[in-house]
Amino acid sequence: MGPPLKLFKNQKYQELKQECIKDSRLFCDPTFLPENDSLFYNRLLPGKVVWKRPQDICDDPRLIVGNISNHQLIQGRLGHKFMVPAFSCLAVQESHWTKTIPNHKEQEWDPRKPDKYAGIFRFRFWHFGEWTEVVIDDLLPTINGDLVFSFSTSMNEFWNALLEKAYAKLLGCYEALDGLTITDIIVDFTGTLAETVDMQKGRYTELVEEKYKLFGELYKTFTKGGLICCSIESPSQEEQEVETDWGLLKGHTYTMTDIRKIRLGERLVEVFSAEKLYMVRLRNPLGRQEWSGPWSEISEEWQQLTVTDRKNLGLVMSDDGEFWMSLEDFCRNFNKLSVCRNVNNPVFGRKELESVVGCWTVDDDPLMNRSGGCYNNRDTFLQNPQYIFTVPEDGHKVIMSLQQKDLRTYRRMGRPDNYIIGFELFKVEVNRKFRLHHLYIQERAGTSTYIDTRTVFLSKYLKKGNYVLVPTMFQHGRTSEFLLRIFSEVPVQLRELTLDMPKMSCWNLARGYPKVVTQITVHSAEGLEKKYANETVNPYLIIKCGKEEVRSPVQKNTVHAIFDTQAIFYRRTTDIPIIVQVWNSRKFCDQFLGQVTLDADPTDCRDLKSLYLRQKGGPTAKVKQGHISFKVISSDDLTEL
Repeated sequence: MGPPLKLFKNQKYQELKQECIKDSRLFCDPTFLPENDSLFYNRLLPGKVVWKRPQDICDDPRLIVGNISNHQLIQGRLGHKFMVPAFSCLAVQESHWTKTIPNHKEQEWDPRKPDKYAGIFRFRFWHFGEWTEVVIDDLLPTINGDLVFSFSTSMNEFWNALLEKAYAKLLGCYEALDGLTITDIIVDFTGTLAETVDMQKGRYTELVEEKYKLFGELYKTFTKGGLICCSIESPSQEEQEVETDWGLLKGHTYTMTDIRKIRLGERLVEVFSAEKLYMVRLRNPLGRQEWSGPWSEISEEWQQLTVTDRKNLGLVMSDDGEFWMSLEDFCRNFNKLSVCRNVNNPVFGRKELESVVGCWTVDDDPLMNRSGGCYNNRDTFLQNPQYIFTVPEDGHKVIMSLQQKDLRTYRRMGRPDNYIIGFELFKVEVNRKFRLHHLYIQERAGTSTYIDTRTVFLSKYLKKGNYVLVPTMFQHGRTSEFLLRIFSEVPVQLRELTLDMPKMSCWNLARGYPKVVTQITVHSAEGLEKKYANETVNPYLIIKCGKEEVRSPVQKNTVHAIFDTQAIFYRRTTDIPIIVQVWNSRKFCDQFLGQVTLDADPTDCRDLKSLYLRQKGGPTAKVKQGHISFKVISSDDLTEL
């Protein structure tokens, strides 16, 4: 059972509908009146606007005519250019549009029961982490009888016009849609997690391995119910909608409607000189200006295929405006790709998505202040909220998304549309439990762009370990809410770091409250013992302090291992040493290769050191073969590290 549905303006669809039917009247929404304020913030529309109901615009109006995915949509004289591509993208996956348009058959006009129609509709949006139901009436803005905003080529179909009105109501007015990106809209319609891919930066036409890795990700996303769209960036406003040599339009967004890897039979291998075809099918939402290169409708490639071949391969086009392209041509012609992953359902009970709502706050107490500004503000940066997550295995792609609270509804009060936001990512100690206070050794593992869009993201393949993500506004001392989402195919266990140091409690006071904090980074273990020339050595570290210990990943078949493993310990006294042991991972019984014992006093030098390994027994034990390189930082101030 999913989370409860939020009702926008606390309007209950069924109750309002039944009241209208009982009173034999059509619904008129008092919270979104048919007037100029519902269209724009502070300007008037040229021409006289008349708000009309569908039955006053055409005969036999319908919410949906036939199949929702088979119709072309058109942007009206006004409206945001990304709305029509977003509608087209939504229509690709039935599981998404039936959620956005709930119980669409129940909402449909029924000419046999005109007394049951109340002029009221409902739509659902994923709004800042919550599914929100928005109720509207069916009054739509027109000029000279024509819809002002988007409409369908089926002139008696109104699902997109009504959906656009509900979305405008949610955001404040129709003008509020102007600042949205294509991914913003798709995410609000579906709850997916968006990632934007720069095709040129990825060099997919040059790097064959990267190209097929991209295909694998797109295929997995599409088959799991994700939505994908792409565009050709235009260098100037004058080149918007200008046709390329191959019939594609610059600055225009296309929707991916299918993706296939096809194994060819012997006859077709001879024809195409390949054992497999990597193909994508795209749709132009406007239903015109199709691709005219290889695999276009009139290209010679199709002439090599019989009708049976096409059917067996699944290479079919369902309506005008759709066309197939090879993966190679797709990568060569498009330079921006928006990938929206379906993250609503756990896979086999395992969460792929972690999310949390947080806020930047200002407080007179510096320890409670949570609005430290961007990384440039070194003195205050780590006052921001901090979140830690764990990547349990090497080489997994992690997508991090930071969304700020939408402020467009406050534009009439003089509030800015968006703050400049971003986030920083740090690889931290294996056993980090408390907030970061200084960045002495931690590796800066990534940074998002800093921009005033609603959402920023970062997509990276991360090594095994712990990572701290710090969401920030560019300027410090501002307050706002944010939504942090992290997607990975392995669970990452996102949690907030709230404590600065260990809590005072009867237990730790009785056994001794920590007085020293020590951070150790073991860079490498080199020249390790190898008894036989053909012996395999798979070294790993165990770092101990009292009863606490951490382990590093195993390095395969090397006597010169690079670890860069970090650990942090809160110690009652420096009499409790830190012991770094090196072990050889073996099938039946691991082999001890040596250790070093460290006092790690706060007065010790913090530079990189190297010590020979010894037998067990302390710093005076017998020396063994090999040495480790490491840094140790200790402090009497528990909030220094």
